[in-house]
Amino acid sequence: MAAQSSIVTRDVEKIAAPSGNVYESVVIISKRARQIAVNLKEELNNKLAEFATTVDNLEEVFENREQIEISKFYERMPKPTNTAIEEFLDGELTFRMRNEDPA
Repeated sequence: MAAQSSIVTRDVEKIAAPSGNVYESVVIISKRARQIAVNLKEELNNKLAEFATTVDNLEEVFENREQIEISKFYERMPKPTNTAIEEFLDGELTFRMRNEDPA
């Protein structure tokens, strides 16, 4: 059985290193993944809204092909969680704890 390309083994110590705690790191990654997912969903909905019509006819079948292609493009994109993990491990995310002073 072949492994999925989206499944990657991660080193827990590397994930915990930037924040000092693996659980804090997971919270940071999950919040960033949620932001990415919301942005992608809004972008997809805006692109699909261009095709919204109230009339059903034969021409709509051809328009659906374009909608399907747009949807397939977004399905092939990396998942928000994977993107957030890569950003976190590459040091591209900045974060601070609420109870810490910004100084």
